Amino acid sequence: MSADAPRRRTRRRRIILLAAGAAAASLSLSACGDGASGGSAQTRFVQGKDGVDTVKKADRQPAPDLSGETTTGKKLDVADYKGKVVILNVWGSWCGPCIAEAPNFAKVAKETSGKGVQFIGINTRDSEKSQATSFEEEHKVPYPSLFDPTGRLMLRFPKGSLNPQSIPSTIAIDRHGKIAARSIGPLTEDELRSMVKPLIAEK
Repeated sequence: MSADAPRRRTRRRRIILLAAGAAAASLSLSACGDGASGGSAQTRFVQGKDGVDTVKKADRQPAPDLSGETTTGKKLDVADYKGKVVILNVWGSWCGPCIAEAPNFAKVAKETSGKGVQFIGINTRDSEKSQATSFEEEHKVPYPSLFDPTGRLMLRFPKGSLNPQSIPSTIAIDRHGKIAARSIGPLTEDELRSMVKPLIAEK
């Protein structure tokens, strides 16, 4: 055995521990929750009575890099949709509230597709793409979803922004690529429309 072998083992162990810590952090979103939220001077968002938190146009932060492979194996970059309102829905096939809201998202996505709105899912905590695609087929989801089994995309949202905090969460990005609104927990059709309509009206 070489003199460097114990050192290499220690280094390898450290790398494994760091990777495990990152994975644990990425799974810190509460599953299928109705996480509490509220406004403050630091976060600069306003908690709406309809459960949709919003940010004034001047206070919005840019959305992070949200790119990768979809559940069907295609490349997708949210930044490519700049100029459109983007509605991001964080979901998992195992999540009861996600199943409940799926028809609402499918309906409103179809209603608004001709109005400059693009719906995109972020599928998380499903270990196999087949779990996600089965869900999409069953619930007739008409838009693509990024495949994010470890939740790494959610960790990219800046501190103090309207970041996803539970599954499901929904984030609205304005036409300029900035985070404009968020809802934590499942949405009805009307709640979803109340999130989308003001952003469609913005210039």
